[in-house]
Amino acid sequence: ASLKIFDHEHKSMQVLPLILNMAAEDEAKAAKKKATIEEMEAQAVDKAKATADNSFRPSNAVLNAATAAPLLAAVDGPSLQTYEGKESVYVGRAVPVKAGGKLEIPINVTTPGSVVEYAVELPTYDIDISIQAERDEGITIVKEMGRLKAAESPLTQKFLVGAVPCIVQFLFSNEYSWMREKVISYKITVTPPSADSLTAGRRRRATACLDAVKTDLETAQTRLDAAQSQKAKLQEEVAQMIKLLEEKKKAWQVAEKEEQWLSARTALRQEQVSLLLSRLEDGWPDEKKQMDEKKEG
Repeated sequence: ASLKIFDHEHKSMQVLPLILNMAAEDEAKAAKKKATIEEMEAQAVDKAKATADNSFRPSNAVLNAATAAPLLAAVDGPSLQTYEGKESVYVGRAVPVKAGGKLEIPINVTTPGSVVEYAVELPTYDIDISIQAERDEGITIVKEMGRLKAAESPLTQKFLVGAVPCIVQFLFSNEYSWMREKVISYKITVTPPSADSLTAGRRRRATACLDAVKTDLETAQTRLDAAQSQKAKLQEEVAQMIKLLEEKKKAWQVAEKEEQWLSARTALRQEQVSLLLSRLEDGWPDEKKQMDEKKEG
């Protein structure tokens, strides 16, 4: 009996390390799987950053700026000398959204290549959610307005912000419900890129920006050539018009003098005609006097 008990205890002592080894193997597999997922996510983020940087184009406000400083600021991003790369976390717990109301959460992102991760939890009722990125050149829809069901929470997603400055606007809408107040909890984390990633990103943006600037330069040069040609043509036409105007002015002065001379001449001739007609019809004054004297004699 004692031998059987010993055997039982001995077997139990053998099973326990086996269970511990299996648990350790499971943990190792889980850790490996997690590391694989994290590596895949990191690769996806790096690929998205490269895609965003390679398609970077300065906004019209930057291209139309009077100096080169705004363009360089958009390409360079933050200074590496003062760059810390710290996460920014925005948390709201059990935040009420009244019936027929909405909750807006604006997040300012200033570093290109930042990853925004958000987690939303609904303890009871559904709510509508949308996300959009607002920049100088316009608005980008990150997540269209849609219903987030409580059964599907917590919702956790992440996205990349390539161009900055950018306001990421989270909107939780309860406007469709006029009876129930909703409660949400959220956590929004903005993770800026590492210094190495920032360095690589600014080089990619500089290359893409150089192409955009060269293209705009070619367009501007073509328009400049056309404007200069048009200006030269107009200058020549204006010079011809000025010359013609001077000639017309001289002709006008000649005509004005002739008008004055002819006005005086016609006035004189009219007076002469009147006097001659008067003599022919009424006689000459001196003839009338002689006739009067003869009558008296």
